[in-house]
Amino acid sequence: MKNLWTSLLVLTIMAMSCSDSHQNLSQEEYDALTDEQKRSLEYALEGIDLQDPELELTLFASEPMLRNPTNMDIDDKGRVWICEGYNYRNELNPRNPYDEKGDRILILEDTDGDGKADKSKVFYQGEDINSALGIGVFGNKVVVSRSPHVFVFTDEDGDDIPDKKEILFEGIGGEQHDHGMHAFTFGPDGKFYFNYGNAGEGMLARKGKTLYDITGKKVMADGKPYREGMVFRSDLDGSNVEVLGWNFRNNYEVTVDSYGRMWQSDNDDDGNRGTRINYVMDYGNYGFKDEMSGADWRTRRINMSDSIPLRHWHLNDPGVVPNLLQTFAGSPTGITMYEGDLLPAKYHGQILHTDAGPNVLRSYPVQKSGAGFTAEILGILDANKRDKWFRPSDVTVAPDGSVFISDWYDPGVGGHAMGDVAQGRIYRIVPKGHDKYEVSSPDYTTAEGAIEALKSPNIATRYKAWMSLNKMGSEAEEQLINSFEKEEGSIKARLAWLLTKIQGKEKEYIELLSNHDNEDFRLIAVRSARELRGVDFTALYKELSEDVSPQVRREVALAIRNLEAKEIWLNLAKAYDGDDRWYLEALGIAAEGKWDQYLLAYLEAKGEGWMQDEAAIDVVWRSRSSMTMDLLGRLISEERTEKNRRFYRAMDFQKNGDKNSILLNVLSVSDDIDEKVVIFKQLDIKDLSDYPKLGEELKTLLAQTSDADFLDLISKYNIKDQKDRLLSVVRKSEEGRDIQQAGQLFFDLYGEKAIAELLNDEDQELALNAIERFGLVDQTPMTNLLIKTFNDESVDIERRKMAMEAMNGWNSEVILWEMVKEGKVSDDVMDIAKRHMLRTWHNDIRSAATAFFDDGSESEIDVASLVKKTGDASEGKKVFEMYCKTCHMVNNEGVDFGPGLSQIGSKLSKEGLYNAILNPSEGMGFGYETQQISFKDGSEIQAIVTSKTENEVIVKLLGSADQTRYSLKDVKEIKELKTSLMPQFPFEEDQLVNLVEYLGGLK
Repeated sequence: MKNLWTSLLVLTIMAMSCSDSHQNLSQEEYDALTDEQKRSLEYALEGIDLQDPELELTLFASEPMLRNPTNMDIDDKGRVWICEGYNYRNELNPRNPYDEKGDRILILEDTDGDGKADKSKVFYQGEDINSALGIGVFGNKVVVSRSPHVFVFTDEDGDDIPDKKEILFEGIGGEQHDHGMHAFTFGPDGKFYFNYGNAGEGMLARKGKTLYDITGKKVMADGKPYREGMVFRSDLDGSNVEVLGWNFRNNYEVTVDSYGRMWQSDNDDDGNRGTRINYVMDYGNYGFKDEMSGADWRTRRINMSDSIPLRHWHLNDPGVVPNLLQTFAGSPTGITMYEGDLLPAKYHGQILHTDAGPNVLRSYPVQKSGAGFTAEILGILDANKRDKWFRPSDVTVAPDGSVFISDWYDPGVGGHAMGDVAQGRIYRIVPKGHDKYEVSSPDYTTAEGAIEALKSPNIATRYKAWMSLNKMGSEAEEQLINSFEKEEGSIKARLAWLLTKIQGKEKEYIELLSNHDNEDFRLIAVRSARELRGVDFTALYKELSEDVSPQVRREVALAIRNLEAKEIWLNLAKAYDGDDRWYLEALGIAAEGKWDQYLLAYLEAKGEGWMQDEAAIDVVWRSRSSMTMDLLGRLISEERTEKNRRFYRAMDFQKNGDKNSILLNVLSVSDDIDEKVVIFKQLDIKDLSDYPKLGEELKTLLAQTSDADFLDLISKYNIKDQKDRLLSVVRKSEEGRDIQQAGQLFFDLYGEKAIAELLNDEDQELALNAIERFGLVDQTPMTNLLIKTFNDESVDIERRKMAMEAMNGWNSEVILWEMVKEGKVSDDVMDIAKRHMLRTWHNDIRSAATAFFDDGSESEIDVASLVKKTGDASEGKKVFEMYCKTCHMVNNEGVDFGPGLSQIGSKLSKEGLYNAILNPSEGMGFGYETQQISFKDGSEIQAIVTSKTENEVIVKLLGSADQTRYSLKDVKEIKELKTSLMPQFPFEEDQLVNLVEYLGGLK
């Protein structure tokens, strides 16, 4: 060990004197550091693997200069602007300190050009910006996003102190919510682009005025038509708002390249390996919730993908835009386009993205593919094998082309928890040997100077250049044209946009670009034309609808969305080859509201043979016309293969047609069991009493179905003559979801008496099986049966203990607690009752039970000491199966109630895992918050709300993977509680250490 520490000392000295590499310790040597050393600034760079040998990583700024940076921007002077989150959700983190002055916006500056910040100032501080999630510097205006508001701070005299604070937008749901409003950025068209996640819910204009987009639709996530997270564009004063994409979960930031294309990341419900990168195709639905019903992705549906990451985004549904790339587990954060030339060429024009979950910075090199794109993953920074406290929250490009990364620095990420309030860091990436940080002062007063500034890779610089050149208008026209002819790539694109904004000459330059030999500039022509309202570009769209480039044709499709343009749409549709989902969705977006006329003309052009044309079949599948239902029926009848199950699902998106007649006709000739199951699930019939032949056919079918299908069908049709099969599912199924559903159905159909007979079966094994499995039915009559069993001393002790073990439902625990207090629980089973009460879902009962059973031996857990211990993962798995499996899944085993944990070890450090277990209310995952639902009849439940439609609320009840529906007309109030549904289990120390060891290995 002495030799090892000598080696560490030598290597540390070498690190201070050598700039060839920021990392000099081997993995073994790094692992030998103490936790205190690993968290120190001295070893900050050692904790991060730099995966590109051409690059160099340096530490630009750190604590105590800043703390907990949530978001970042860099101005044209090269100064780094930071939003801090010191007061992050403090009401849920009472153990953390609170700054009563509020959180800060900082300006960090490197005054001597050595690549390290040496000056810091507070631009603004206040509780109104606690944990702001977005900052954008645009000239003398600073846009700060902190739900429910978007603030604009104006520094009129340039003294770095705001002289005015205004509200740009308000009414954005989810106050201080990670899934609320995010950062604003500036597009090459002179517009703001921004987004909010699925807690945004809606947006109001100033003074609470209802906000409508330019199509007249209310900006509200109410399914009319928008849902969940959205992407927006607006003028710089907040007017002319457009919803450019919707139905995301937590689309954390949006970035726009110089061609006007939008890119962003999005994350799944925790643990479902569905984190994704999107190319945002304008007006697209991105599939987080069911488009028509708003149902959660877990809701069983026809043609559902076997892969949860794909199922999560409804990618098999018509009307959902494809994902660019799935990055699986993660908690994605900042994103930007790198359009500089300082870094190696492989990064030029590519996405840079931070993901705080797996502790990485990546690039995603993109290639065009038809009307869409493909991408791959290129790693840049990765701290997952070293310092898992590295939580990159944002990535930004400086005026010199270097890349800055803000680091929230915390043991955990996501949910509501924060384990460390004092630390925060800013890193800088440059090519090797490029240590200096030198930023020139742009000249915005002349066309030549402003054009030079427009070439900057830094958005704040480009903003000021764009504003100056746009104001000059025709006075800068000659210089803009000369530069346009000389430049290439993204710089040429920025110049093109400005030419299309010269007053009086907009159409001239748009038409000029439409004839450019580079498809990217024809694309800009179409996008520019869309923004020039009041000018008729029908002729241009018609011409470009026959363009050789599917990228250009995609843009034409989006441009005619709000126009009557049947001939243009037909040109575009004829070019569809049946093998480009991006293009198909663009056609669907273009035809919205006009499907009746468009589809009829399309099929007439295709002729009678359209049913043998894969492209035409796809168009019908995607369509929403009054004739689509009948056409889907024809397609199903023509070839009833498993591949064609998608046509049954497409029926769910139609508002016209006789669905039942079509399905019954197919049923009459089908001999395929799976197809018949699909048909019975899709029929809009619930009572078969008027259809005796149909009832007989269903009875025959049930004998041949899987357990899951069997349960769905008898539940839908309230079938009562399947008692033996239903009991068999309860007794024998290995699927927790099926056992629960079957037990509840058995209780509903056959009642308390039938179950009582099973609990008292003379066969001991069968009786124990019945007690255990029917015990999952958490209703008062069932609870009474369990009480009768465990308190009857004449009953076998094994049955009594099993009955008490089953007393762990939400309702049964309330009843049990009253019995415990009143001394009505037999001593023979009191040890089990005690365990239930100390780990109950009910926080009030748990607190009272802790005092009730207190023997004075409990002491506060020292997490710091536990982190240093190594547990037994195999024993930890047993702890997980005993306590956690009833609500969490690992590798498809367990109950899908709480977040999936299959890769939790890649997301949380040991400290983060301990905090999540010991303080569950501080780390509730978003979408897993406790909701208390009060009904008009006076009853209440606590549950997780998975989705809410116009007519019903869909929830997961405690410990259940099944979804339960309640009519909103019966609901009085839905209130979010601050306490987690996860209990604070009374673990022994060795159990806790072993459990964390097991969870930490899940990657």
